Amino acid sequence: MSQTPLQAAQALANGDLILLPTETVYGLGADASNAEAVAAIFAAKGRPKFNPLISHVVDVDAAAKIGELGPLGLALADAFWPGPFTLITPVVDARRVCDLARAGLDSVAIRVPAHPVARAVLAAFGAPVVAPSANRSGRPSPTTFTDAVEETGFAVSAAVDGGPCQVGLESTVVSVLGGRVALLRPGAITRSEIEAVVGPIEEGVEGHRSPGRLTLHYAPDAPVRIEAGAARDGEILLGFGPDAGELRWSLSPSGDLREAAANLFRLLREADRTRPTGIAVSPIPTTGLGEAINDRLRRAAGFVG
Repeated sequence: MSQTPLQAAQALANGDLILLPTETVYGLGADASNAEAVAAIFAAKGRPKFNPLISHVVDVDAAAKIGELGPLGLALADAFWPGPFTLITPVVDARRVCDLARAGLDSVAIRVPAHPVARAVLAAFGAPVVAPSANRSGRPSPTTFTDAVEETGFAVSAAVDGGPCQVGLESTVVSVLGGRVALLRPGAITRSEIEAVVGPIEEGVEGHRSPGRLTLHYAPDAPVRIEAGAARDGEILLGFGPDAGELRWSLSPSGDLREAAANLFRLLREADRTRPTGIAVSPIPTTGLGEAINDRLRRAAGFVG
């Protein structure tokens, strides 16, 4: 049963965990300043504590209270917030985002989400909320309320149903530390969109500052095989584009990358429930949003290359 944003905000104030929707994936939320509540997130997910969490706030003014945005950060925030975009900046007030949430780093990851339900929760709570994807660590992120409850519903005192997540992939993560812009995790905001705002960007070399960088991540129980031309015996093939034909499992019959991103984790979960010997995935273009889709697929398959 779904609770209201106000009930979720009250649960956060009580030091409890919540499930909340964002436009990217469902999150497992806690008061970012409450170390005990943040520790409960790591325990529920089985997440390693060296992996920092993203703090969600309602607007740029709230972001500036926890991170030093600087001119580059402000330009990117103006372009992409609210939305599926995370900035990593120097931390300003460590009391508002506890040491555990930042994995002991001198930086903080900040996002202003666009989902109206998430924004209602943040507005009612009035402080930063850490909200990593609501799956157990290493598994595909939940993009439906049902999948979120199935994964970590046992750990929460409030859960808010916001419908299916429209983006379906975790946020783009960009660092603006040291006056340099670096892409640490690809997402729905693409490399070319970022470069249109700030010019050429660097490849991130400080991946430890971003979540979602473990080699095996986003993985179902069945092994994932990428760049597959056809299914092997016992496998399910997730197709892409017109060549998928009459396949039951298609990320996007029309070859639309945004549709494929929105369907990726849901279809990985649905295919996995049939207990196949493996899940094969058709080749996905690497341009635009395809960079983020292929990043998730490589990690689901257990390698990055």
